Amino acid sequence: MAQGPLNGKVALVTGAGSSMGMGREMALSLLANGARVALMDVDGDALERTANDAREISNDDAVLTVTGSIGNWDDAQRAVDETLTNLGGLHVLINNAGVRSYGTTASGDGAFWDLAPEEWARVININVNGSFMMTLAAIGHLRAQGWGRIIAVTTSLDTMIRGNNLPYGPSKAAIEALIASIAQELEGSGVTANVLIPGGATNTNFLPSDTGYDRSGLIQPGVMREPAAWLASDAANGVNGKRIIASLWDESLPVEQRLERAAAPAAWPQLGRQAVR
Repeated sequence: MAQGPLNGKVALVTGAGSSMGMGREMALSLLANGARVALMDVDGDALERTANDAREISNDDAVLTVTGSIGNWDDAQRAVDETLTNLGGLHVLINNAGVRSYGTTASGDGAFWDLAPEEWARVININVNGSFMMTLAAIGHLRAQGWGRIIAVTTSLDTMIRGNNLPYGPSKAAIEALIASIAQELEGSGVTANVLIPGGATNTNFLPSDTGYDRSGLIQPGVMREPAAWLASDAANGVNGKRIIASLWDESLPVEQRLERAAAPAAWPQLGRQAVR
């Protein structure tokens, strides 16, 4: 097993199967830093390919695969139960899995009145309900042991409120609000809840194949590696209710300067206190 600051920690990472995704990169980083990791994805074949790469970093018994959908409560509970049973604990939950609308194109066009109700429901169920259900399945254990990390991947405010981007934008706004809310309830419990985002358009399989972006000029998913490992560690004790922008995270700086540069309160609470005009 790899040696590092996460020795003794067990993580569960959702959406870890993509061959070019942030979940994969975060999972591999946690393993490289000494954690044991459960990889969850709805695509079992893709999940196994990521798991094979993961096993090259650490021992076979440090890697667990769980095929299932975060949008299904039974799957969410099973993922947590299998992690506890097979890896001997759970300390870190990374809610990374998510989907876009089938109608989303490279240019992002598509008016909301053309969106089928069932498509809205599908995206909200996976992105919002799924993130909540995974958190709900894990929180009892995390609170009981008095230490835990909930890390959610959302997006920029501009993307949340951009036109022609439903239901994805609102779904990520809901997750951001979820983290800001539960962070307050978890204060002082030893369990923290934070947001981690890449900080802009990112070169993952989430982009459609006909994307107009120059992929080489995008943020690469590996940008999530270092801040995810730090958030999962004891070094991040007390950091709660924050959104951290991975592309601004600089490991060469002292931690206080890193946080000053890359972190702010999740869900922009300062905006809610402005006077109504």
